[in-house]
Amino acid sequence: MNKFYIILPLLGCLIFGGFYYQFDKTYKADQEVKRVAAQAELKEKQRRDNEARQEAYQAAIEAQAQRKKEREERDRIEAEKKENRLKLEDARQQAFDDRKRLREQVERLKKEVAGVQEEVGKIEATKKAHSDELVFLKDYVKSAKTNANSYYELLEKISNAEKAAAAATAAAAAAAKK
Repeated sequence: MNKFYIILPLLGCLIFGGFYYQFDKTYKADQEVKRVAAQAELKEKQRRDNEARQEAYQAAIEAQAQRKKEREERDRIEAEKKENRLKLEDARQQAFDDRKRLREQVERLKKEVAGVQEEVGKIEATKKAHSDELVFLKDYVKSAKTNANSYYELLEKISNAEKAAAAATAAAAAAAKK
């Protein structure tokens, strides 16, 4: 029985040693994989947090720019309204002044209309004379262009005849040399 007390614990230790060896062999690799996965997960989380932070930052900048645009637009509209009110007030005052001045001017112009109508009659007569002269000049220009074209054609024919005569002279000289 004494041997039992030694062999059984030894067998238990050997069996435990085998299991422990198997466990120990994969435990470090498993722990390393878990550590790497945890680090990768942490880095991914930090990257997502940084992206979210950047997006929030960009959104805040865009919102601030939008508010600035809206404020500038509102200020511009108010300034335009004030400017338009001033312009309208000036225009109203100008209209009253113009109305008074124009009434006086209408009376004066009515008196001048009669004299102007006489001048219009004279100008219409002059206009008719000028239009008749213009028609004559257009016809004259057409005939002058026709004459100029016929002179150009004549000069071209003369030039061609001179070239033909020079060629004939050169051929005669060449025939005389043979």
